[in-house]
Amino acid sequence: MNQLEIKDLSLKFGGIMALHQVSLSVVQGRIQAVIGPNGAGKTSLFNCLSGIYPPTDGEILFEGRSLIRKKPHQIAGLGLARTFQNIELFGQMNVIDNLLLGRHHCFHSGPLAGILFWGKALREEIEHRKKVEEVIDFLEIEKFRKKSVATLPYGIQKRVELGRALSMDPKILLLDEPTAGMNVEETEDIARFILDIKEELGITIIMVEHDMGVVMDLADWITVLNFGSKIAEGTPLDIQRNPEVIEAYLGRDD
Repeated sequence: MNQLEIKDLSLKFGGIMALHQVSLSVVQGRIQAVIGPNGAGKTSLFNCLSGIYPPTDGEILFEGRSLIRKKPHQIAGLGLARTFQNIELFGQMNVIDNLLLGRHHCFHSGPLAGILFWGKALREEIEHRKKVEEVIDFLEIEKFRKKSVATLPYGIQKRVELGRALSMDPKILLLDEPTAGMNVEETEDIARFILDIKEELGITIIMVEHDMGVVMDLADWITVLNFGSKIAEGTPLDIQRNPEVIEAYLGRDD
């Protein structure tokens, strides 16, 4: 079952075509990687999916519903959560509070109840803190839960950002360079958690990643972009053997 359909998606900034008629489908429960050289349009694609950029043309269908002209918070409420290549956490807040921000769209009590912290507001707080603690246990960051994010090692901060996205109860998780800047041990940890998210939580994952070892080990399906256009897609083995992909990464051998 195709959970997400992208049809002829284009994005233009003045005279620059960031995406040109990109089409792809994402099957539910799959880890799908989007790869390509720098400037290929990978992050632009994510920005269209999450509502940051309105596409110039094309269609995005999530479980049959169009995402075009929806705002980022509306898309998040439908079940698309995202991490960022550059960490976007609140450094002076602790891990629990950063993860609770991922539950913001789930709070429905009014401002008065929130100020007084009683009734529905209190019940919601207890419920959402329980969910956050489950995510903390899942990502094995219990000993950091009450520490300010700014004081944590880089690899743990990346794990906290992943946790904030998981706290949103996503149906699809958009991971933008999840292993960027990590050492070998940290990369192996994140790769293990990505597999666990797929296998234990059943969440579909779309991943932009430059580490080809990680991509080939984790991805069920790979889409390759170059200069804003899709040049190939297929299994990891198909992509490794594709001459257009080899040329895009290594250049033409004249």
